[in-house]
Amino acid sequence: QVQLVESGGGSVQAGGSLRLSCVASGNVYSRYCMGWFRQIPGKERERVARIYTPSGAAYYSSSVKGRFTIAQDNARDTLHLQMKNLEPEDTAMYYCAGRSATSGTDCNLMHDYEFTDWGQGTQVTVS
Repeated sequence: QVQLVESGGGSVQAGGSLRLSCVASGNVYSRYCMGWFRQIPGKERERVARIYTPSGAAYYSSSVKGRFTIAQDNARDTLHLQMKNLEPEDTAMYYCAGRSATSGTDCNLMHDYEFTDWGQGTQVTVS
């Protein structure tokens, strides 16, 4: 089992930046897909970005592409989400998630319900 703990959320003005972090511990698979999702109360969970850890292949939703960057720090088993040019529409609870995967394509095509490991979430508020 893998434990995921997010940090780095907060409040920021539109146009500002934040960096979210997600520390993984436990039995982290060597072939692992890690991603960031976000959710507003009353709305469906939205995929933001994900990365296939063996290759570093990254995938972004169209709403954040060019503004957000997902990156991994293998030495610290940590996933980051650098968010720039934040917009009020980015306000949400952000969750880190992961599960084993066989390839970057497998990682990219996973539905959110297929992810087996989830963090508790960190709130991002953009005003």
